Amino acid sequence: MIKRRPTIFMTTILVGALAVAGSVSAARDLVGTPAPDFTLSGLTGSNLRLSEYQGRVVMINFWATWCGPCRQEMPALQTIYQRYEPAGFTLLGVNVDAEPDGARRMAEDLGVSFPLLFDADKDVSKLYDVRAMPVTVLVDRDGRVRYVHHGYKPGYEERYLDQVRTLLRED
Repeated sequence: MIKRRPTIFMTTILVGALAVAGSVSAARDLVGTPAPDFTLSGLTGSNLRLSEYQGRVVMINFWATWCGPCRQEMPALQTIYQRYEPAGFTLLGVNVDAEPDGARRMAEDLGVSFPLLFDADKDVSKLYDVRAMPVTVLVDRDGRVRYVHHGYKPGYEERYLDQVRTLLRED
């Protein structure tokens, strides 16, 4: 009988699977906990702090200009923001690119009006265990993480809408 040792390919798959499982586990660990507070520079140059939005439902969307699904998702996020901002909802777009110029252009091209923040050093991304783009986090009025979404495919915005409406209805 020939004994086979794991191939590099199989070892790579196993390590990758464990990394994904760890990422999902870490993201789930955030659900139900206070959202890590942060301060980042915004598109206008002023600093914005997450804790300033206490009492509002907040969506934090981590994105990058090189991310195709992020570009695809932005118009849907803009629609949600415009519709629910008057009801106590805000959306913070956290860009992780090293340079903000591309993010500014992309936001302008897509007609984004929600606040854009820049996390070039990726400190906030680390707080939220962001390992791939996009990641969308929903925070309730009490400042607790309620939902975490990894990735984007057309149709995800329906989940976002349901969750935003649920959180807005809560006292």
